[in-house]
Amino acid sequence: MRKGLVMNRQNRTVRRALVALAAATLLGTAGTLPAAAAAHGPVPAVIAGHAPSLVPETAVWDAAHHRFLVGSLRHGTVSAVAPDGSVRTLIDDPDTLIEIAGLRIDPVHRRVLVTNLDNGIGERTGPATLGRVAGIAAYDLDTGRRLFYTDLAAVAGDGGGHLANDIAVAPDGTAYVTDSFAPYVYRVAPDGTGSVLLRDDRLAAPAGSYGLNGIAYQDGRLLLGKWNDGTLWRLPLRDPAALRRVEIADGGALLHLDGILARSNGTLAGVTNLFYGAGRDAEVELSSDDHWRTARLTAVHPSADPTPTAVTNGPAGGLYQLSGGLTEADAGHPTDTFTLRRV
Repeated sequence: MRKGLVMNRQNRTVRRALVALAAATLLGTAGTLPAAAAAHGPVPAVIAGHAPSLVPETAVWDAAHHRFLVGSLRHGTVSAVAPDGSVRTLIDDPDTLIEIAGLRIDPVHRRVLVTNLDNGIGERTGPATLGRVAGIAAYDLDTGRRLFYTDLAAVAGDGGGHLANDIAVAPDGTAYVTDSFAPYVYRVAPDGTGSVLLRDDRLAAPAGSYGLNGIAYQDGRLLLGKWNDGTLWRLPLRDPAALRRVEIADGGALLHLDGILARSNGTLAGVTNLFYGAGRDAEVELSSDDHWRTARLTAVHPSADPTPTAVTNGPAGGLYQLSGGLTEADAGHPTDTFTLRRV
């Protein structure tokens, strides 16, 4: 018995030593965590990017890699933008992509989703594809390797004009895509299978203009923005036929509504732009108390940069606006600079 007691005391002593060592190790690790986090460095309020004629139309914050991703209208590529403004190409798929407008990260499947289109700005534009391309592609977030490509114009199957614009991603990885040249909203399953979620003539735009543009997923519904008239639409996923226009008191302020973003606090952020002589360059914020049957405009922040086209989450809950030189590119003079500015 006495020998057993001695052994138990020794065991308890060893266990205490191990616990103490583990605690010391954890404390040491905890002490190094701020330094490790600080190794990334803070993200400045204004990021001035520079890359030859990149013309980014959309941007997202990639928290996993502490970087922004931007899609190029000019080159049809996706680039990683570091906080210091340096740019590195992540995705270059010339056999597939002409121009990129929409870009989203699907965190469940760790991939990047982009829309493919031909708006006449890209280096790969051509008579056979101009105004007739609507596609979505998925790429590995770490390597940029293509995972699938879906031809949404073929899914529509009407032989008309098409332009895939923006993307929203549901929690399960299902993607939804707007078409600016036809009144379609597409659904794309996580495996890349595409289908028409909705076709509704109320979402059409006059010939030569852009209709559906920004799209956001929020609590089982989609919010759709129309660029040409600044209207906002509510699309319940369980009943797409119940599409309804969102009543907004000051709806005129949303003329040329471009990219939109559903925020974690239930509000909606977006940008409007001065393009073709109408609209204004601004970041706008909306909220709703009745599940987006109606909404109110809660803020309008005039843009310090011309022709903003997208708004994205940033680090620490920040919100950044992208200005990529769309007006200059549309006039045939693409610039080498772009700006991501915290709103």
